[in-house]
Amino acid sequence: MTGRMEGKVVLVTGAARGQGRAHAVRLAQEGADIIAVDLCAGIDTVVGKYPPATREDLDQTVVEVEKLDRRVVARVADVRDQAALDEAVAAGVAELGRLDGVVANAGVASYGRAWELDEATWQDMIDVNLTGVWHTAKAAIPQLIEGDRGGAMVFTSSIGGFKGIQQVGHYVSAKHGIVGLMRNLANELAPHRVRVNTVHPTNVDTHMIQNPGTWGMFAPGDPEPTQEKAIAGFTSLNALEIPWIESVDVANAVLFLLSDEARYITGATLPVDAGAAIK
Repeated sequence: MTGRMEGKVVLVTGAARGQGRAHAVRLAQEGADIIAVDLCAGIDTVVGKYPPATREDLDQTVVEVEKLDRRVVARVADVRDQAALDEAVAAGVAELGRLDGVVANAGVASYGRAWELDEATWQDMIDVNLTGVWHTAKAAIPQLIEGDRGGAMVFTSSIGGFKGIQQVGHYVSAKHGIVGLMRNLANELAPHRVRVNTVHPTNVDTHMIQNPGTWGMFAPGDPEPTQEKAIAGFTSLNALEIPWIESVDVANAVLFLLSDEARYITGATLPVDAGAAIK
């Protein structure tokens, strides 16, 4: 099946690499034009955990979308900054002519026991992973309503949006919060034929988990954690015997939820988790 997003325009945040780039490319493969937004810079409480995305990463996303003969408008903007995000979305709609879908994907990861997190680490997590999703919705919803064609939004949650995970209490709190926001918006936007859902990946093979900080969570007490040492821990999370999934696995789910195949699905929490939620 091809052309499931033909003629549609989709906003993707965190689009420079990883899951965000995978969403942009997969949607473009099915005919969508893309508004690609990313911070392309580090955040103080995350710097040192894993390298931030760069403008060169965002430019590569543009290259990959354009290779598919689709249009793309890329903007550097911080989801914590409503005005910057509003401007990025408005610029994309002005150039591409409409907005039909949203993938609120931008997020960060950091680690520590909940009672030992400092204020800045907690606040940055909430500001990016939860408030950033609200900002994205606020920037997009007026465009979706004004278009009067219906539409769909997908928020990236996590298995941490279903259950607690040690060492990431602030992340789990944000990802649970996204579910509440999604359910509320699904009701508020139903009269406008705009659907809202969440996807809940297990660990995904991106920079966010492939770094010593995350490896250390799965190889506790090891002063020099490595991917090899952490694989058994990663695998133990999932019912299926794999350590992680690929970005395209999540992108395929996002594509389904944005497409007309899911035209009556709203308010849903879709796991893409190798069975982690049931284990």
